[in-house]
Amino acid sequence: MAVSNADGCSLTSDVGEYGRNSDGRALKESNFGMKLVNSTLDLPDPSPLPGQDTNFPFYFAADEAFPLMCTIMKPYPKRGLTNRKRVFNGRLSRDRKSVECSFGMMSSKFRILHTTIGLNINTVDNIVKAVCLLHNFIKKEEGIFSRPRGKKGNDDDIEVENEEEPYPRLSNQRRATNPAIATREKLCDFFLTVDGSLKGQKRFCV
Repeated sequence: MAVSNADGCSLTSDVGEYGRNSDGRALKESNFGMKLVNSTLDLPDPSPLPGQDTNFPFYFAADEAFPLMCTIMKPYPKRGLTNRKRVFNGRLSRDRKSVECSFGMMSSKFRILHTTIGLNINTVDNIVKAVCLLHNFIKKEEGIFSRPRGKKGNDDDIEVENEEEPYPRLSNQRRATNPAIATREKLCDFFLTVDGSLKGQKRFCV
């Protein structure tokens, strides 16, 4: 299990968990996860989101396999999604692409990851750790996710009707007693504001 930044570099990794165990369990049993749960991880202090006046915690973007926490944002369940929740899920998925690309790059550069490694466990752990370090070194030498000049990204050529119209400000009637749920609701609302929305995100709606 690893944490990747927006540039595709590994910030921390926990190696040695059995693949049959869930991602949630791997997080719970890792030093990183225990510090995150106990609020002893050295994270930046909460600060206001753009255009907002209340503090919001720094968070990690995760998939459905991880627990929802104030510092871990995961998608809404797929069943019964509203358009606002679809936008949130789409934005979170967009953020997680850098992590997916990071693992994809590791696999493409280090062929030893293409198959089962027939070595003792300690050696395998050391190989994986070395791969993470070498990946970061290569990223710093070659640059971050470089895009060929003149080539558009996936979000550059999206046309949306009435894109210039601001998203409506949602009411504050949704009250959640669980702090993690309340944090996700606040972030979901922020993605629908003028300061928090991105061009083309309405494509996630139906």
